[in-house]
Amino acid sequence: MPRTRRLRDRVPVRLRHHWKPAGALCAGLAVMLYAFGDARISPYVTSASRVEADTITENVGGTVGLYDTAVRHSIQLEYNQTDFDKMMKEFKKDGTKDSIPADLTIDGVYLRDVGIRLKGNSTLRSLQGTGGMPGGGRGGAGGGGMPEGGFPSGMPEGGMPEGGFPGGTTEGGFPGGQGGEQGGSAPAPEGSGAPGRQGAGQTAGSEGQAAGGGTAGAGQAEGAGQTGGGRAGGGMTQYNLSADKPEELPWLIKIDEYVEGRAYQGEREISLRPGANAQVPVNEALALSLIDGTGEPAERYGFSTLKVNNRPTAVRLMVENPDTDYAEAVEGESVVYKARAGGTFAYQGDDPSKYETSFRQLNKVGSQDLEPVMKLTKWVENSSDKEFAADLDKYVDVDSFAHYVATQNLLMNFDDMAGPGKNYLLGYDLNTKKFSVLGWDYNLTFSGDATAGPDDEMSMGGGRPGGRAGQQGGAQDGQAGEAPQGMPDMPGTANGPGAAGGDEDPAAGRGGQGGGGMSGHALKERFLGLDAFDAVYKKAYQDLYEKFFASGKATKTLKDLAEQAERAGVPVKDVDTVVGTLRTTVTERTAALAKSKEATG
Repeated sequence: MPRTRRLRDRVPVRLRHHWKPAGALCAGLAVMLYAFGDARISPYVTSASRVEADTITENVGGTVGLYDTAVRHSIQLEYNQTDFDKMMKEFKKDGTKDSIPADLTIDGVYLRDVGIRLKGNSTLRSLQGTGGMPGGGRGGAGGGGMPEGGFPSGMPEGGMPEGGFPGGTTEGGFPGGQGGEQGGSAPAPEGSGAPGRQGAGQTAGSEGQAAGGGTAGAGQAEGAGQTGGGRAGGGMTQYNLSADKPEELPWLIKIDEYVEGRAYQGEREISLRPGANAQVPVNEALALSLIDGTGEPAERYGFSTLKVNNRPTAVRLMVENPDTDYAEAVEGESVVYKARAGGTFAYQGDDPSKYETSFRQLNKVGSQDLEPVMKLTKWVENSSDKEFAADLDKYVDVDSFAHYVATQNLLMNFDDMAGPGKNYLLGYDLNTKKFSVLGWDYNLTFSGDATAGPDDEMSMGGGRPGGRAGQQGGAQDGQAGEAPQGMPDMPGTANGPGAAGGDEDPAAGRGGQGGGGMSGHALKERFLGLDAFDAVYKKAYQDLYEKFFASGKATKTLKDLAEQAERAGVPVKDVDTVVGTLRTTVTERTAALAKSKEATG
């Protein structure tokens, strides 16, 4: 009978010959586990490589340029209804936004198996049955939705109180806002500083102030939505999104989700912004057009029809989504970091993993890391005012940053780097070792106080909740405005953390906590709060005022956008309403700034 193999014979011959080194290795590992088993290892990238690891291997061409605004674009998505239903079920259950496969036909070019997923947070609340959240932009006037990311994680679980803000829409909008083409809503709480009603800190004596909130959509009531000495850009559009109307949902199309390395004309992601047909966000297209002429990076855009399976066609605004290739297009050799809505700008120690919930690195992953961001937050947090004024230019491209801050004010955008959505990118130039701040998500532009000057801070839907030095706060005596009655305490309100008088530390009051919370950003607030940067900021403001408004470019661009919207299929009557209301805001903004010596120089 065959002899049973001994245990030692079952071990490979090569291993038996070299058992001593193997045994020593095992013993060493055992000692390390015993001694350092509970130690945390922080990942650091030490490579100085500037090569982008995530490269395009299949670049699909097209018949026309993806963002050629002179042509009519079309997008068709076809997917399995079972996949869609499963995706919606999971989203309603826990907010998961997974991708599903779909076939894409864009301007006649067919791409099999792209990924599509819902895009946004607050914009999508109505899909979860939580009463909805404001979409942002202009009520019934082409405003966009709330920014990608929406409100940060500091909000109570489940979002806003049931029914939304008091005095908002029946679906739960901002105070003074209203839902799309619905009628005007109830008055905002007295003293709230909310749009549609004069708050304690707003300029008194304005003509035509509304007793009720927000703009009243197309054909708005006389004086509706006016606040603090001028017309607010409008209330916030409420999007009543429904799974039954997928052609109106905000989508992110991912060209390379299931085919690694694939792109369409160099683009891996296309964003379909909130707002369809009569609510298509012309304001965002206007903002992007104006920024594009300043030399600063701006996402490309185009109006397009969208057909989903056998559903009716809708007109949408497609926008370039900040991704790896967008980051690589930034001038110079740069690493680009995208701020997360629920994150913070606060210094969190030397462990890079602590910053992953606040920033996402878009490019050069694996060759560069978050260390520059960590150093910047530490310096901003620990530097004195004297050190900040003297050394900011060692960390930040001051001229570029001044242009960014001035742009947000001129375009009436409260949801910038200091807003609740934290919509900004940090670009770190590997040659100069300096940061620049890049904007994105402009669907809440032109919705603030058209009379606001360079030292006034924008707020939700209008008003001035805090000036450059803390004056003209949302309540009397420069204090931060109170939250509407029944609304949870939030940073930047008199009831919430971070509320401070106008004469407090620049990084503390004026709309937020500086480092995080509902709103506020220490870098921006300290920059605006110190006289040392007054000259560079005002110069940037005057230059951009001339380019945006004094030159007539904003008005001319609106005419072109009206033609684009009509070409895409928006009825002429709706285009006239959308563009007409926006033109009124632009006209009032231009007139108000023309009276300001700080704007005109």
